[in-house]
Amino acid sequence: MRVPLSWLKEYVDIALPLPELAERMTLAGLEVAAIEQIGAEWARDKIVVGEVVEVRPHPNADRLTIAVVDHGMGEPEAVVTGASNLKVGDHGQKVAFARSGAKLIDGYSQEKRYITLKPTKIRGVLSAGMVCSEKELGLSDEHEGILILDPDAPVGMPLQDYLGDTVLDIDLTPNLGRCLSVIGVAREVAALTGQELRLTEPTMKAEGPPIEGQIEIEIADPDLCSRYSATLIRGVKIGPSPLWMQRRLRMAGMRPINCIVDITNYVMLEWGQPLHAFDYDKLRGRKAGEKPVIIVRRAKPGETITTLDGIERHLEPDMLLITDGGGPVAIAGVMGGLETEISPFTTNVLLESANFNNLNNRRTSEMLKLPSEASLRFGRGLPPEVTVIAAQRASELMRQLAGGVIAAGIADCYPVKQEVKIIDLPPGEVTRLLGIDLSRQRTVEILRSLGFSCETGEGTEPIRVTVPYYRLDVEMPADLVEEVARVVGYDKIPDTLLRDELPPQRRNLSLEGEQRVRDILVGCGLTEVITYSLTNLESVSKLDPTRKAVNPEEYIRLANPLTSEREYLRRTLMNSLLETLRDNLRFTERVAIFEVARVYLPQPGQDLPEEPRRLGIVMSGPRHPTSWTVKGEEFLDFYDLKGVAEALLHHLHITGYAFVPTEHPTLHTGRAAKLVVNDIEIGVLGEVHPLVRENFDLPAQRVCLLEFDLEALLTLVPSSFYYQPISRFPAVTRDLALIVDDEVPAARVRDAIVKAGGRLLQKVELFDVYHGAQVPPGKKSLAYTLTYQAPDRTLTDDEVNKIQLRIQKALEKELGAQLRA
Repeated sequence: MRVPLSWLKEYVDIALPLPELAERMTLAGLEVAAIEQIGAEWARDKIVVGEVVEVRPHPNADRLTIAVVDHGMGEPEAVVTGASNLKVGDHGQKVAFARSGAKLIDGYSQEKRYITLKPTKIRGVLSAGMVCSEKELGLSDEHEGILILDPDAPVGMPLQDYLGDTVLDIDLTPNLGRCLSVIGVAREVAALTGQELRLTEPTMKAEGPPIEGQIEIEIADPDLCSRYSATLIRGVKIGPSPLWMQRRLRMAGMRPINCIVDITNYVMLEWGQPLHAFDYDKLRGRKAGEKPVIIVRRAKPGETITTLDGIERHLEPDMLLITDGGGPVAIAGVMGGLETEISPFTTNVLLESANFNNLNNRRTSEMLKLPSEASLRFGRGLPPEVTVIAAQRASELMRQLAGGVIAAGIADCYPVKQEVKIIDLPPGEVTRLLGIDLSRQRTVEILRSLGFSCETGEGTEPIRVTVPYYRLDVEMPADLVEEVARVVGYDKIPDTLLRDELPPQRRNLSLEGEQRVRDILVGCGLTEVITYSLTNLESVSKLDPTRKAVNPEEYIRLANPLTSEREYLRRTLMNSLLETLRDNLRFTERVAIFEVARVYLPQPGQDLPEEPRRLGIVMSGPRHPTSWTVKGEEFLDFYDLKGVAEALLHHLHITGYAFVPTEHPTLHTGRAAKLVVNDIEIGVLGEVHPLVRENFDLPAQRVCLLEFDLEALLTLVPSSFYYQPISRFPAVTRDLALIVDDEVPAARVRDAIVKAGGRLLQKVELFDVYHGAQVPPGKKSLAYTLTYQAPDRTLTDDEVNKIQLRIQKALEKELGAQLRA
């Protein structure tokens, strides 16, 4: 919200220096993001108010004229100008005059570039000064004509004193919708600085025939429109609005259009109530020849409207429309229709001032991608009581500035009255919530300064507070205490220590486990990513090699998705991780990422889904960075991913796990496994199926993918574990080469070795897998290094040989393994 200081001063005196005021407002919740000084660069002795004495033709150019300007110092000065709004014979106009040496913006440059004015000959005529356009002064991009000031502008006054101003650029949070107006900000400033608010309710001079019989209003859906007020102004003349209004609109960030539209925007900025002006003569009745009718209703299926921007809009049934006897004329609170817009030929205006449901209005604006100043205010919520106030203010301005005649009375349909809210504030509530002692009298003073009416009461009686109509955000005593705190100043509330005993601190083992998983995976060289919880069924179908259609009933769909790509809550992390991999492989050759996030599983007969956590990992690219020490290019494969999983299990102190071959539609046959711990299936891992890889537009290289049930995994993490001392005695290593059937997993062989080896066997490492001429068909050779060590002595060869022999016999008995010669 941009608030010109000169406009604000009409309602409240500014008693504080500007930086102090900005700080006070910011601490009260109205963050002053910037303070813009308009006209600060205008030199006081160089750029002044001038008066055109005469305009005569240029002797050598048809499109140029010579303007003689009285600038309040010495003789009038003749300057050459090509302004379209100065004609030969004109005189008396007040203009912005720049003397020689003035610093101005180059009006002919596309970029903002400053020039210093010097005397120069233009087509043979010396011109030492300049009559300035708005662009040259930095007020707008208008450069066709010069800036014409109001007739009362004093000749010779520095333009900085006449047109200069300060604009407060305020960032407002959604709960401060009441401050989306100059008067709303003035109310806050008055309360924060202790100044009096100068505010009188507008009135209008209605001299026309009664409005009854000239317009009919019907609200068909009062749940979406609680009030609709309208006034009728006849005989208006469409033209530019006065300079003072145009200046204020521009400083507030709005573009002047014509006097009628400018007045509606001006009153909206002043009071916070959006208005809309219809060309009354274009409105239709229920039947031909009848008086115009306004019907506020929901859109019908398939209904369309062409809005003011010339675009045909297709409407949804829940969108609220303003219609006449022939159909839609506006989208309520969002944008007007093209058929009834104000044109240069408009003479009669129907002025709308209505109150619309904030949620419906915000949804409509979002669905149509039509944000506007009006929808911003309606979306924050507006009080119905302000509609008539704004209508009277705008109608009177149209009478004064556009020459209109106001019809007597206001057409006002008000089916849903605004309730008066009364809140009892216990006398000790301020102290209880804020921790400061504040007297009853001071509390009442603060609340009254904010517009609340108070019955003080005595003793232990509560303060009975009546909430003003414009404070829709105040619902309970805590809201009143917050208002007191804002005015006192959050920075004035002293720091205090908690008087009560601290509650017992309990560990969140689930959260600690999740964080531990992250740390381990980062330590393995992976990077964490965060992807959207929302997906689409087409993306999910790509996880199947044949792109089998997904049943939408198995997913939770958003009622109002922002985009079709984010329409359903996901049930797996796989597709979002593969999409992230695809996007990143465009910029780097190696990607190793993981995500810890929730999935959403619908539960039959329940409104809310189950939201378990999942761990997802995806890896692809070269195994090693490019280096002269690396011969050949090796890509990450299943065993790299399995190594990461084993590292995770090891650091979580989870034992008794196995990787069991499995089938999964997303993973390559023969290169997929499921993790099983103590007969509990945790998840799957493997290399992505080539067709799935193509579905996601991934390059033709191995892609490794993992998804674990993190909830199940963390339940297996032991609450405590034990460290073992490192033996000071030397270890003994022996190699063991075995021939086993191809179907026997290496993990099963390892488990049998560990079981037979006993407590003296410290480590078992597989260092070779061989298929070849020396191995019979259907067999494979597995070679292990076995490490033996005792904590209290040096092992002898005889002891080691006995254990080695025991292991060999156990392998032969359980697996049919044979020693390789």
